[in-house]
Amino acid sequence: MYWAFRQAAGIPGITPTEEKDGNLPDIVNSGSLHEFLVNLHERYGPVVSFWFGRRLVVSLGTVDVLKQHINPNKTLDPFETMLKSLLRYQSGGGNVSENHMRKKLCENGVTNSLKSNFALLLKLSEELLDKWLSYPETQHVPLSQHMLGFAMKSVTQMVMGSTFENDQEVICFQKNHGTVWSEIGKGFLDGSLDKNTTRKKQYEDALVQLESVLRNIIKERKGRNFSQHIFIDSLVQGNLNDQQILEDSMIFSLASCIITAKLCTWAICFLTTSEEVQKKLYEEINQVFGNGPITPEKIEQLRYCQHVLCETVRTAKLTPVSAQLQDIEGKIDQFIIPRETLVLYALGVVLQDPNTWPSPHKFDPDRFDDELIMKTFSSLGFSGTRECPELRFAYMVTTVLLSVLVKRLHLLSVEGQVIETKYELVTSSREEAWITVSKRY
Repeated sequence: MYWAFRQAAGIPGITPTEEKDGNLPDIVNSGSLHEFLVNLHERYGPVVSFWFGRRLVVSLGTVDVLKQHINPNKTLDPFETMLKSLLRYQSGGGNVSENHMRKKLCENGVTNSLKSNFALLLKLSEELLDKWLSYPETQHVPLSQHMLGFAMKSVTQMVMGSTFENDQEVICFQKNHGTVWSEIGKGFLDGSLDKNTTRKKQYEDALVQLESVLRNIIKERKGRNFSQHIFIDSLVQGNLNDQQILEDSMIFSLASCIITAKLCTWAICFLTTSEEVQKKLYEEINQVFGNGPITPEKIEQLRYCQHVLCETVRTAKLTPVSAQLQDIEGKIDQFIIPRETLVLYALGVVLQDPNTWPSPHKFDPDRFDDELIMKTFSSLGFSGTRECPELRFAYMVTTVLLSVLVKRLHLLSVEGQVIETKYELVTSSREEAWITVSKRY
């Protein structure tokens, strides 16, 4: 009887395959939630429904229906909402003003930590450059591995402070982060985590260790002034309790490490396969910096680089799915969405819709010269005032890294390599992505 509830709402879609698991088996057979949603929207249109266990889920798959649902006054970020519910955190359970305050603190945290740690970010980028400059031109560089290492080093120090100048601390954090993230990306979504006690214990242990590290840092930073302002400081200085600080810093550090790593990886991947784009980016970097230093003020002038990163997010479908809980009964087109329904934003579907993006599979940063395209992209939360703090952080880190690398190196693809995509909460390559580099001078 429980799916009669959906049919009453009249939303097209599929009935549960299994009474207890709903459509989980179909999601597993599709390979990922994103691929499942691609098929579902192809079959049933822009507004579709299916079942996560016994829970009704509605998915939205075009810009038009998303705009009808997105509430510009809502302070909860859909990506973070999804992450919080997967971690069993109190998903923005506070009132509107408390959620607004927490969002503002996170935004300040990003702004202040980037400002205070710009020299550190530059140093870490230059260390990577020196490493790559030392390689013979034929050497294959394991891009994903290097970008994950770079993101972990920069994010941990900028979010959690100087403890992470110690490589052992970074390695330990990376190991626990990997365990937690792989289960968030897959184990929860296909229901396999609850069925495997060994994996569940490993996941819970890793989460406890990450929380313990954060608790110690929160305690250490309270009521004291440090010369280096880190992301956690902004939360500690706000009017939040310890649990809220822990949850917000956990979400931010988990997500920004992985979003930064994957944005850097995909941006470089696309640059290696598009000589014209790389040449144009090199010319802009040269024009803006000349022989002078890379500064925060000049970074702001890299307009084409910003377009390259927007197009990277779009082409790679960097975050293919996010979610909101329907807090009051709502309407999309002619469909009623009942209260308490989980509403998915099928962003991976939307970002490849040919009606919105001409030649959607082509990597073409110039499309963002069109203000209308940029506006659409912003309305989806990928730039401008509605973007999530983790993505804003990742844009800046990647911009600095590209400015340092592209100025000195040609980034080249490895002949014959086909990069297959793995879709989870953040999209990555299924295998290692290899590149080679050659010196410009």
